[in-house]
Amino acid sequence: MLRHFLSLERSDRILRFGSYMGDEQVTRYVEGIDFQRDMVFGVYNRVFRLAAVGHLAFAPRQAGSEGKTAKDRVAEFGVSVLKSARGLGIGSKLFERAAIVCRNHDVDTLYMHCLSSNQTMMHIAKKAGMEIHRDYGEADAYLKLGPADPASVLQEAMQEQLATIDYALKANVRRAAKLLDKLPRRTPKE
Repeated sequence: MLRHFLSLERSDRILRFGSYMGDEQVTRYVEGIDFQRDMVFGVYNRVFRLAAVGHLAFAPRQAGSEGKTAKDRVAEFGVSVLKSARGLGIGSKLFERAAIVCRNHDVDTLYMHCLSSNQTMMHIAKKAGMEIHRDYGEADAYLKLGPADPASVLQEAMQEQLATIDYALKANVRRAAKLLDKLPRRTPKE
């Protein structure tokens, strides 16, 4: 994940984090992720490189957030996608996955904070039907979520299984390719 964030160009880091973060700041950000509380979703490409990261951060409800949530906690979603994987709907799929996880973990409000100029995040927010508030070059978007139901629980379970299968296939292909590279090459007899 750290390698993914460090590979982002300056402009992409600004869009992902709301301002430019140098390598040390990005490293501290990744080291500060609470994997016991938060959820991170990744998409690997064919060469087993992390092409997209979705971070779902859970936090206690803030004072003054009445009307935005009735639950004890909220979730904020952030995403980054490498240039080589853009335009494929990966960011939207990661957002949909985050929304299902929120529903099934008793969170009724999914939140995104980004720069108003972040057209990709604005597109994801509009497509999801989020309520968007713009202020001073930044935007906050909220999506009210329904409660968990058997369909949402099944959907999350299926998504998790598909993600596990996809990861296992890519990892095994990667291992096989490395093994083949170590085998001695045969040259055709002349």
